[in-house]
Amino acid sequence: MSTPFYVSPQQAMADRAEYARKGIARGRSVVVLTYADGIVFVAENTSRALHKVSEIYDKIAFAAVGRYNEFENLRIGGVRYADLRGYSYDRADVTARGLANVYAQTLGTIFSSVGEKPYEVELIVAEVGRGVDQDQIYRLTPDGSVVDEKNYVVVGGNADSIGNYLGQRHRAGLSLTEAVRVAVDSLARDPNGGSPRTLTPEQLEVAVLDRQRFQQRKFKRILGNQLGRLLDGDQSAEADDEEPAATPPAGE
Repeated sequence: MSTPFYVSPQQAMADRAEYARKGIARGRSVVVLTYADGIVFVAENTSRALHKVSEIYDKIAFAAVGRYNEFENLRIGGVRYADLRGYSYDRADVTARGLANVYAQTLGTIFSSVGEKPYEVELIVAEVGRGVDQDQIYRLTPDGSVVDEKNYVVVGGNADSIGNYLGQRHRAGLSLTEAVRVAVDSLARDPNGGSPRTLTPEQLEVAVLDRQRFQQRKFKRILGNQLGRLLDGDQSAEADDEEPAATPPAGE
């Protein structure tokens, strides 16, 4: 009778983490950063139907990289959690921190399960507050760890290189135009030092949590002509609201 092959728990966890990390790194990056009036999400994504950035609840949004089917399941679960909690208690009881804790428990359970492969996803949960000092951004890794990020965060792709660039360019009080431009420039950089790419509106997915919106829902996608004008540096485009007031529900 052969002896079962032994792998130490530490090595098994390290192998699972490396497996998930490689899957995430193959995807294109998502950048999230604060600006004067809220939080902006910028992702390199050519699909108009398969979103990397989505609304969860009134002031909360979700961004992800990795396997679409896996993070879509998590997004749907987050919408259900938020709707149920808001209905059972109060809308103010639905917070990004609470949602991040739910995601952390789910990811941690899957990561430590021997019978399942770890999820190849990295998540961002963000909530816009009444002021800049109340904005919240949480990053979740495949093992269920939660990191409270300040000002900006990058997941997927060349996250380290992009993060270093954002650290040098981001500052408090950016306008939406400036924030989008900084985010797009960071995504377009060549990590090997070559010439930066030119990213068009058709290659980008951009959305904001805008604290200045009168609607209870602060999430808004920036599309088409408005996005093109922002990329051209036209600050008058910030006042546009191309998304109709009666948008589809968060479950999309």
